[in-house]
Amino acid sequence: MKRFLKVVSLLIVGALIGFGIGWAWPILNREPLMVGQDAVVVAADEAEVSVSMVDACGKVLVIEPADVEARVALILYPGGLVRPQAYEWLGHALASRGVRTLIPEMPFDLAVLGKDRATQVSDELAGDLPVVIGGHSLGGAMAASYAAENPEALAGLVLLAAYPPDDDLSSTTLPVLSLYGEHDEVADLDTVLGAADSLPSSASFVEVTGSVHSFFGRYGPQSGDGVPTVSRADAEAAIAEAVGDFLDGIGI
Repeated sequence: MKRFLKVVSLLIVGALIGFGIGWAWPILNREPLMVGQDAVVVAADEAEVSVSMVDACGKVLVIEPADVEARVALILYPGGLVRPQAYEWLGHALASRGVRTLIPEMPFDLAVLGKDRATQVSDELAGDLPVVIGGHSLGGAMAASYAAENPEALAGLVLLAAYPPDDDLSSTTLPVLSLYGEHDEVADLDTVLGAADSLPSSASFVEVTGSVHSFFGRYGPQSGDGVPTVSRADAEAAIAEAVGDFLDGIGI
C-alpha cells in the first residue's frame, strides 16, 4: 500500500509539474520580435515610412517618417502578453503626421515588469523631441503610472482601453487622451470612464464607435471581449485619427 501511495503521489506531482510547464510556456517562450509583420490598413505611403528594430536597454520597434523630420516621439507600451509588432500598424498610420512611434519589448511581454522602460527609450531614441507616453490595456495602466511619477518629462499621455491603476494625475497639467471601444468587455467601461477623477480635468474621453478591446492591437480575438459592430479597418482609422488629432491639439 505504501508503495502504491508513493507511486500515486509521484504521478500527481508529475502531472502538476507538467501542468505548470504547459501554463507557463506561452509566457516564457515569446515569439521573435519582427519588423513589418503586419500590413497597414490606414492609408499610408510605405515609401514615406521607416521601420527598424534597435536596442535601447532592450529591443524597440521604431516607426517614423522616412523623408521628413519627426515632431514628436510616442512611446507606446503593449498590452499584457502582446508582442510589440501588434501595434506597428498605429506607428505606420501616425508617421505621415510627423510622429516617431517607439514600441519597447517588455520582459515576458508584461509592462508591469518594465514600467520604467520609457526613461531609457526616451534618452536613447527620442532625441530633442517632446515625448508622449501611451499604452494599451495593461500597457496603458503602466504608462499612466509612469506619467504620474514623471510628469515633467512628458508632453502628454494616451490611454488605449486603459486607466490609471492606483495613480492620481489630477493635480498635473498633463494633456491626456483616453480612447475606449464601445463594445469593449475586457476593460470595464465604468472604470475607464470613472478614471476621470484620477486624471486632469482637461482629459479627453473618446469612444471608438463599434470597437472592442482587441481592435487596438493586431493579436487576434480576445477571450471575454465584446462583439464589434464595425470593421477592424474602420476602428483602426478612427483610433489613428483620434491620436493624431490629440497630438496636433496639444501643439506638438
